[in-house]
Amino acid sequence: MIDISNLNFYYGSSQILFDVSLKAKNKEITCLMGSNGVGKTSLLKFLSGIYPSKSGNYLFEGENVTNFSSHQLAKKGVGYVPQGRFIFPLLSVKENLETGFACLKRDEHFIPDEIFDLFPVLKQMINRRGGDLSGGQQQQLAIARAMISKPKLLLMDEPTEGIQPNIIQQIGEVIKYLKDEQGMTILLVEQYFDFAFDLADYIYVMKRGKIITESKKESLDKLSFKNEVSI
Repeated sequence: MIDISNLNFYYGSSQILFDVSLKAKNKEITCLMGSNGVGKTSLLKFLSGIYPSKSGNYLFEGENVTNFSSHQLAKKGVGYVPQGRFIFPLLSVKENLETGFACLKRDEHFIPDEIFDLFPVLKQMINRRGGDLSGGQQQQLAIARAMISKPKLLLMDEPTEGIQPNIIQQIGEVIKYLKDEQGMTILLVEQYFDFAFDLADYIYVMKRGKIITESKKESLDKLSFKNEVSI
C-alpha cells in the first residue's frame, strides 16, 4: 500500500527524521513504536500531507505522492486520526462527521449506519457539541470522521492516549474490524505496547528519528521484545 524510502524531515534547521524507510502492506496493520519525541508523529504528518519532506520518496499504491497536499492524499484514500483528536469543539457531532464529506462525491454525502453500529454513543450524542464529549468519546468521533472519507489507508496517532480502558478495548475492536471486514490498511503509531503488539501484523521501532528494528509479529516473542524495546 505504501512504501517510504530514505525520508529526511526537518522542522526549520532541526532534522527530525533520518533516512527513514518503511512499508505498510495492503490489508495489514503496521505498528510504529517508540518513546515520545522520536519522530513518529512527524512521520504521520508527512504521510498525511501536512508537512513536506526534505528528501526521500513516498509511494502510495505504486504512485509517487511525495509532498502531495493533504487534500490530494485524502482524495487518493489516505485518512488520518491525529494525536490529540483535533475535533471541532463548537460543531455538533453530526457536523464534525460531515466534515469528512469534503473528498467524497455529492451522492456519497451521508453518514453510514455502520458508523453508529461501531460507535453507538455518537448516535446518542449526535446533536451535542464536540467539545462537550469526554476524551474517549472525542477519540471515537475522530476515528468515525476519518472513516467517513472511506480511506484505503488509515493513519492513527496514539489512539489510546488518555483514554479509559473500556474505550481502549472498543477502539481495538474497531481497528480489527476495519482490517478484517473492510480490508483497510492501517499504520498505527502507539506507545501502549500490549495494545499495539496484539493488533500488529508487522512492527517497526523508532529511536531518535531512525528505524532501529523491524519484524513480522509472528517472529517475535512478546515479552522478550517488550524488554528489548523498553516501551
